[in-house]
Amino acid sequence: MKDVVTAKPKIILEKGKPVSVILDFASYQELLEKAEDIDDSREIRQLKKQKLNFRPLEEYLASR
Repeated sequence: MKDVVTAKPKIILEKGKPVSVILDFASYQELLEKAEDIDDSREIRQLKKQKLNFRPLEEYLASR
């Protein structure tokens, strides 16, 4: 049985300034997944900008 707790993030202040945030684990995982998706999107955009170089299969096999 899973206990699901959805709470607002808790902001930790030090001298009146925010220094940390406490999230429930589900929100933390979701945040990590979104960050990974953004990183993947950036990498895909960079790869699309690269020129593709094709060579004959025989040449590739000979170089192995």
